[in-house]
Amino acid sequence: MSFAMLSTAQQTQKPPLHGKNWMAITGKPLAATAGAKLFNSGGNAVDAACAMLAATCTMWDVLSWGGETQAIIYNPKTKMVFSINAMGVAPTGATPEFFKSKGYNFPPEYGPLAATTPGTPGGLCYMLAEYGTKSLKEVLEPAMQLASGYPIEAQTANSIERAKDRLKQWPYSKAVMLPHLGEKREAPEAGEIFVQQDLYNTLSKMVEAEQNALKKGATRKAAIMAAYERFYKGDIADEFVRGCQEQGGLITKQDLANWKPVEEEPTHVNYKGIDVYKLQQWTQGPSLLQALNILENFDLKKMGYNSVKYINTVYQAMSMSFADRDFYYGDPRFSPQIPMKGLLSEEYAKLRASQIDSNKNLSNVGPGDPYPFEGRINPFKELLAKRGFPEFDSSAKRNFVPAHDSGGLAMIDMEYQDRLWRGTTSVEAADKEGWVVSITPSGGWIPATIAGRTGVGMSQRMQSFVLDSSLNPFNVVAPGKRPRVTLTPSLAMKDGKPFLAFAVQGGDTQDQNLLQFFLNMVEFGMTVQQATEAANINSNQLWLSLGGMKIDDRKPKPGSILLQDQTPQSVRDALKKMGYTLSFDDKTSGPINAIYFDWKHGSFWGGSSNHGEDYGIAW
Repeated sequence: MSFAMLSTAQQTQKPPLHGKNWMAITGKPLAATAGAKLFNSGGNAVDAACAMLAATCTMWDVLSWGGETQAIIYNPKTKMVFSINAMGVAPTGATPEFFKSKGYNFPPEYGPLAATTPGTPGGLCYMLAEYGTKSLKEVLEPAMQLASGYPIEAQTANSIERAKDRLKQWPYSKAVMLPHLGEKREAPEAGEIFVQQDLYNTLSKMVEAEQNALKKGATRKAAIMAAYERFYKGDIADEFVRGCQEQGGLITKQDLANWKPVEEEPTHVNYKGIDVYKLQQWTQGPSLLQALNILENFDLKKMGYNSVKYINTVYQAMSMSFADRDFYYGDPRFSPQIPMKGLLSEEYAKLRASQIDSNKNLSNVGPGDPYPFEGRINPFKELLAKRGFPEFDSSAKRNFVPAHDSGGLAMIDMEYQDRLWRGTTSVEAADKEGWVVSITPSGGWIPATIAGRTGVGMSQRMQSFVLDSSLNPFNVVAPGKRPRVTLTPSLAMKDGKPFLAFAVQGGDTQDQNLLQFFLNMVEFGMTVQQATEAANINSNQLWLSLGGMKIDDRKPKPGSILLQDQTPQSVRDALKKMGYTLSFDDKTSGPINAIYFDWKHGSFWGGSSNHGEDYGIAW
């Protein structure tokens, strides 16, 4: 596969990044600077990624310290790709019966009852201890400077102002976020020095634990884990739990003590000689792999970039893979029988590809039956037939939209679109030694409930559980269980070497956008920066993972598609005839950040989308 087109790259709205020694890209310019600081002091890509993670949490870049972290890493010493699962779990008392007793159809999207246990502090400490080279003190130093006061940018400041009525419900959030109570604008102004003294104190305690351990002769790794212990079992944990429970949350001291990050083997498939790695099925990551398997059965390049045929084919492949995500994905530690072998098999993909209609959208696409492809019988056939999916219901007509899954075909409102795109940032780092890190951290976004005097905004990821097993038997909330999340960093390898590290901000659209970004490069020869800026499509033919506590808030909207507003009229007309309902925006993707490895020239190419404030630095 040739990438000779790189030398004749077309102009982009943002210039591509070039680097020979290292590259650091994330959601905020100051946070990218934090990564650069660690590289400049001799750190590796893991050190830099941890510094960027800490900085983005401190800057509320659609997440906070009480959220969750998940990473895919390439280790050049072992030549292996592995992942780190630092997703929190449902706390004690978080049962379907508990939430249903409050009249909920899903766990709430805001407030202390939306919180899983914090994962990011533990994930950062584990990643740094095992694979970094620097001390926690060095890695947290930029974040601590930010916590002591930094000039807040308009995007975050305005998010606080818009959310101020909700923030006032929680005393600790109000105290931190609204420094001008009683004035017309109660949030900070853009450029105002935003101080988070409680968070600074929390980070200081973690560094203090590390430094005390070092003074007593602990190794670098053991000293970092002493900071971890103080957060999850010491006085920080005491205050976190007190503040959570005072405001009505469920998290206990034992919940924090029992939680730990997990190192895992990622899932992967091979697409035309490129090995693409995603996290396991407690994320939506494998849905991208399923879509690639399906699409490998088509000549996408011949169809043409964003042609009617291409859009229709990609849309239906995504509908199929997301329908499987919606029903079969969940925490494998609670549900070891999830049929991932079948879902990721090439034979299953061929079957799904044969079901794509080249002339119209199939609005009634539901979960497939992967069980025969791993030698098992589907235990949910009766349930799926009852829901009216054609593959399982012989009485169903081809154009029947299952009543349980039907959604309005009206234009997509902004509240719905916000749920689709909500949350998250991304962190990408690479160095000349060969370390590659791709992270999609999230949780604790504004408006977050801050846990007591810790300064830590709690996660809102409980909302990604279901309470009804008929929606997804593998993702029903239970204490100690991880929700099936949208968070999905990506890493691709070619010829045994890193090829592409990529991730994106957003909710359910993440793997839609990343799929098209990957195809833009591999099938259509775009540079990494061109691919981050290119127009994508968004499908709404899926169950939303975030936002809304009623079934109607989350239902799929069959045939609903978001197109870039420069889409030609001929394409619009053809898609309407094929059964699509169209909406338009100049933004059809969250900010994609990516690093391409140019082995021919021995350099890195960085891409950072022209949407949002994402930014990179390289050398």
